Amino acid sequence: VFACNLRLFCLSSLYKLYVKYQGQFPLTQNVTVIEGETATLTCRVDQNDNTSLQWSNPAQQTLYFDDKKALRDNRIELLRASWHELTIRVTDVSLSDEGQYTCSLFTMPVKTSKAFLTVLGVPESPQISGFVSPVMEGDRMELTCKTSGSKPAADIRWFKNDKEVKDVKYSKEEDANRKTFTVSSTMVFKADRNDDGAVVSCRVDHESLNSTPQIAMQVLEIHYIPSVKIIPSTPWPEEGQSITLICESKGKPLPDPVLWTKDGGELPDPERMVVNGRELNINLLNKTDNGTYRCEAENSIGLNSAEYVLIIHDPNTLAGQSVPDHALIGGIVAVVVFVTLCSIILLGRYLARHKGTYLTNEAKGAEDAPDADTAIINAEGSQVNAEEKKEYFI
Repeated sequence: VFACNLRLFCLSSLYKLYVKYQGQFPLTQNVTVIEGETATLTCRVDQNDNTSLQWSNPAQQTLYFDDKKALRDNRIELLRASWHELTIRVTDVSLSDEGQYTCSLFTMPVKTSKAFLTVLGVPESPQISGFVSPVMEGDRMELTCKTSGSKPAADIRWFKNDKEVKDVKYSKEEDANRKTFTVSSTMVFKADRNDDGAVVSCRVDHESLNSTPQIAMQVLEIHYIPSVKIIPSTPWPEEGQSITLICESKGKPLPDPVLWTKDGGELPDPERMVVNGRELNINLLNKTDNGTYRCEAENSIGLNSAEYVLIIHDPNTLAGQSVPDHALIGGIVAVVVFVTLCSIILLGRYLARHKGTYLTNEAKGAEDAPDADTAIINAEGSQVNAEEKKEYFI
């Protein structure tokens, strides 16, 4: 019994000693901070029998020994010092502060715990280069977006009117301090009139920006030759009416006032053919107005034109076109009536041909006849009262 109790006592003592030494172990955590902000380093010990704690920097210089400051650096401050915790704060963190910090517990032997301080480099505001305004339609455009000082390397994305452009080139290189990166991205495309006024943006994403990307924008200005189109006010102009031909012209710079011509020459009747801005108004239309009308628009890039062939229609001819329609309908009705009458006549003739008489088997001569028709023939004239037994079938 004594030996058993002694054994239990020894095991209990060993367990308590194990818990004590296990509790006497410093605990730390890695810290990530943005350049220029504040980093807090904490070292905790659950079980401590008045043993000193110490923080050291990556260069193994002592920062604090318990509550005593060892390194003259005004950015390093003591937040909390006790037998169970030693917490310090580093303000205005720089990239050179990055590295492995050590918390030491001065037991025998000394126990240590490492905490790695990661410092994020904030990328500078991006800049777009390579844009020359204005750009002529069809020209090759090459825009480059660049940002420096990011750690790790930042990500760059391109957008055109909020739609992401995927076909871009990306590159990065180390800065002179060998800690941060300069990244750039290039977007190449051909200038198109549809891009005029479009907003091209370069967006820099980085974990140090707290989900708020940095953006640089550029509004595109594309110059292009006018596009011309003629729109008539009515698709079926009639003699005696009026018509307005509208010349739609789009270009950049804006086209000069349009020029109207007819059949390659000037407008023949200025009194009836009045030009009002981009519109040509022709009053009291007649057959002499038939012809090809041209609208020309010109800007500093070039000249373009559109044509419209005007054909004047006779109102009486248009009204008479409804007669053939009625005649066609009448003809169809007549054909239907004729076919119906013919069908009725043919049906009547068919029914008439299949109408006949015969005597029943009671008629005289029925026994000698092979069929009913023969019996009828034999009975004709020899049957006195044949009319009384005659039956009709259709």
